[in-house]
Amino acid sequence: MLSYTDLKKGVLFTLEGEPYKVIDSSFSRMQQRKPVVQVKLRNLRSGKTVERTFQPSDTFEEAEVQKRPMTFLYAHRGDYVFSDDADPKNRLTLKEAALENKTNWLKPNTRLTALFFKDELTSIELPIKMDFRVIEAPPGVQGDRAQSGTKTVTIETGIVIQVPLFVNAGDTVRVNTETGEYVERVQKAPA
Repeated sequence: MLSYTDLKKGVLFTLEGEPYKVIDSSFSRMQQRKPVVQVKLRNLRSGKTVERTFQPSDTFEEAEVQKRPMTFLYAHRGDYVFSDDADPKNRLTLKEAALENKTNWLKPNTRLTALFFKDELTSIELPIKMDFRVIEAPPGVQGDRAQSGTKTVTIETGIVIQVPLFVNAGDTVRVNTETGEYVERVQKAPA
C-alpha cells in the first residue's frame, strides 16, 4: 500500500480501479491544517490528465503494470500499431490520446517498452535519447549571434527543435525525448 507521501513523479498506482501515473506532485502544509499533497495524474487507459488533492488518511494500491519490449510499426488515422518482440505476429494498437506527446518521437521500427495493465496495452515508454535525421536546416552563419548560437531545424518526424549553428541538413542528431532538447550530433552528413 502507498501513502499520500509516496505519490512522487513517475509512480504508478490504482485509483478507483483505474491505473494512473503521477506527472507532478507538491506537498503543502498550512498553519493549523492537515498536510496535503496536490497531484497531477494521467490515466494510463484514457490518457486524460486530472488534478487531485490527497490527505494523510488516503492510501493507494500500487498498479500491477507489466513491461514488455515492443516495436513501433506504423500510424494510420490516429491508431498507432506496435508488434510484440516475443511474437512479431502479435500486433497491438493504441489511440493517439493514450500516447500524449510521445507521437512526436515515434518513427517506424523504434524499439520501446510497452506498459500493460491487466493484459491491456495502456501506454509506452520511449528511450530517453533517440537519434533523428535532420530534414531541413537553414544555413548557420558563423558570427550570427542574434539567436544565441542556435537555429531551428526540422527532424525526420516533422518536429522542430533548436540545435547549434554547425548542424546541417542530412546530419543525424541525438535528442532527449523527455525534454525535446538537442543533445549531440551523432553523424555528419556526407559531403
